[in-house]
Amino acid sequence: MLRKTLRKMALASAIGMMLFAANAAANSISGTVLDAAGKPAANVEVSVSGTAIKVLTDSQGRFELTGLAAQQVELHLAGRRIAHRNIEVQVPAQGLTNLTLTVKPTPFEVIDVTASPLHASITESSLPVSVLAGEQLKMRQAATLGDTLKYEVGVHSNFYGGVASSPIIRGLDGPRVLITQNGLDAGDASRVGPDHSVATEASTATQIEVLRGPATLFYGSGAIGGVVNIVDERVPTDSTPRAEWIAQLQSVNSEKLLAGSAVNGNDLFAVYVDGFWRDSIDYKGPHGHSAADEHDGDDHDRDEGHGERIENTFSRSQGGTIGGSYLLENGFVGLSYGRLERKYGIPGHSHGGHAESGDSDEEVVFADKKQDRFQLQSSLFYTDSWLSQVNTKLAYTDYQHAEIEDGEIGTLFSNKSHEARLELLHRPWQDWKGGLSLHYKYSDFKAIGDEAFSPPSDSTMLAAAWMAERHFGPVLLQLGARTERVSIKAPQVLLPMLELHGHDDGHDDHGHDDHGHGPDITRIFDFNSRYNPYSLSAGIVYDFTPGYNVGVSVSRAERAPSAAELLSFGPHIGTNSYEVGAVFKLNDAQDGFVLNPDGFKTERSNNIDLTLRKVSGNTGFVLNAFYNRVDNYYFQQFTGLFAEVSHDEHGDEHDDHGHNDHADDEHTDELPVYLYTNRDVNLYGLEAQFVWQISQPVRFTLQGDYVRGSVRGAGELPRTPPLRLLTSLAYEGNNYDADITLARYFRQGKVAALESATAGYSMLDASVSYRFNFAGQELVAFLKGQNLLDQRALVHTSFLKDDAPLPGRGLAVGLRGRF
Repeated sequence: MLRKTLRKMALASAIGMMLFAANAAANSISGTVLDAAGKPAANVEVSVSGTAIKVLTDSQGRFELTGLAAQQVELHLAGRRIAHRNIEVQVPAQGLTNLTLTVKPTPFEVIDVTASPLHASITESSLPVSVLAGEQLKMRQAATLGDTLKYEVGVHSNFYGGVASSPIIRGLDGPRVLITQNGLDAGDASRVGPDHSVATEASTATQIEVLRGPATLFYGSGAIGGVVNIVDERVPTDSTPRAEWIAQLQSVNSEKLLAGSAVNGNDLFAVYVDGFWRDSIDYKGPHGHSAADEHDGDDHDRDEGHGERIENTFSRSQGGTIGGSYLLENGFVGLSYGRLERKYGIPGHSHGGHAESGDSDEEVVFADKKQDRFQLQSSLFYTDSWLSQVNTKLAYTDYQHAEIEDGEIGTLFSNKSHEARLELLHRPWQDWKGGLSLHYKYSDFKAIGDEAFSPPSDSTMLAAAWMAERHFGPVLLQLGARTERVSIKAPQVLLPMLELHGHDDGHDDHGHDDHGHGPDITRIFDFNSRYNPYSLSAGIVYDFTPGYNVGVSVSRAERAPSAAELLSFGPHIGTNSYEVGAVFKLNDAQDGFVLNPDGFKTERSNNIDLTLRKVSGNTGFVLNAFYNRVDNYYFQQFTGLFAEVSHDEHGDEHDDHGHNDHADDEHTDELPVYLYTNRDVNLYGLEAQFVWQISQPVRFTLQGDYVRGSVRGAGELPRTPPLRLLTSLAYEGNNYDADITLARYFRQGKVAALESATAGYSMLDASVSYRFNFAGQELVAFLKGQNLLDQRALVHTSFLKDDAPLPGRGLAVGLRGRF
């Protein structure tokens, strides 16, 4: 099927090139870009919107754009620490010369977002966006995606012992936050459970983009809460020779990191290659902390003068990518292949053994993940047809994730997926710019084994989307719509006979003679369900005075529930719960679960975002307020009952949950039963960021975010991030850079059933780096420290908050190079 899809898309691209090939135009625009003081502005990118034409200004601020048609074009000015600017220019037949353009400074790092086919940045979009790139990305990159993004405004992490973490955007995660790589789904199992790591690598990324709020128009209903897009150069767009590398050592977990990437080629071809290797042992908790503080009787190793190591938090990963592109006058067509391998411990599952690196004599529980990913990408620009740009993206991903206990595979997860998207952007019509997207995605997900809480299923999505924008003087109007058809199929869904009990019914742990054979199956059935979600969006950005704008975005978005939300029925040890999907309902504790005819609803979200920005000058701010009203919101609700799950431990005499009366060949663990239900909820909150460029090298930042999630008339949503404030002071000199950051996480006392309050904590981080040249390379030596106060910090959004605190005080030293 993949080969057939690739042939069709390649043929479509070839037909597009033949039908819409541009005639070379001889017109040009030349001129000078000046800063606010009237001095030449160097290294400003001047581009023609909707085309591949762009240049950088020289040391005198001069530029020249060639190959333009005699028509009205929109110039876009972008650069580091300058406020981006769009200027409409009429190109006469003889071209333009001596054009003078001006730019204003901004304290923000303004970087264009590639995740949207239309132009967007932190200072211009009606929907809040942010981008982590450059030196900031290199200093913040971590082993997991959630930990890399944890200090971005409105973004938190569901920290899972440092081995897995996904971003939480405005209190939403899992199937509501789409993780993409170069615009296409990462194709892993990270949205199924918090113990499944995201199959991406930050050390070789060029930037990471975050779209907060519904980004469903071009990405689908899986992006009802937002999108995180990891951008790299695996499909290169040019052949300019360049290379980067990094070597780093970290103290808290003895992590060793080596990574690098390179691009080379000629006028016709570009080649890209990257690779990374990362190895770490169990990390140290803060000084004086012991997991025994919460779990008496556990045995832990202690390094004198340091915190105890948190068991099963080791990780080993490696991977590499090779890609190439055929470069055309009006764009490129490229293909890449990437391989990712990772082994990591699953915290909370070790059985008496301490495994700093996974090589302990004692048995440990760990995950072994592998992914192969093929990606085709092309972007073609046209100057004298009704189309201005055609983007083609295809990906095939083969993902496998095995959970291994006692040297044997306990559960095997796999996901084979392929995805295709065609974006057709038209030339301005009545001053409207926009495009149409055709999108197809298929996923074959399987979970086999003792903890296969979700049955094998196939999910298919076919969609069409439209987006357009137009400037009305100082007002930018953005509109969009999307319709989908989603089908979920699962053969042989099981409805087990589950023995349930409460804690007030006189239940004891005796009389269970199944000896690990599992519950009886009361029913086996085929599941086939179809959904037709749609999304509508409208946004306005009004530049009401120079340097200031206000934005309003309203949307209605729908989401089809995931197969896991519908069909789960089994123990999920990663969340320490027994999960039951929405197609089942609880009859009573004695009769157990039966089929639920009302468990198939589409999730509907009505959203409004308000934004106020100051984007130029030595001070700037971005203030966001949002309100989301979600009908039929799927979440796990505690039933008040517990299920017993039997595990065959082959004679191991241990106990994870304190049931010491079963220390024989088999023990029974008790898990709370959570039922996926759909209720109406409200989510609302505030986000703020203030930046002050005190002097040329010194910058001060203050930011904060707050989100509240509640079930209408029925209490709080679980694991909602707490109020957070962050302040940082940064120095950027000719050779030295330094920064210090203090983040305060406040106490979270608004909790759901079976959820405990979490104390507040402060995290102090700092870094210093020195730039120098050696052997033809630009080198950066750096030192960074995390949790310098050695605070005992429990992450409220983590399923392991009581077992795995954040790492204690740690230092990292490294060297980066570029040539």
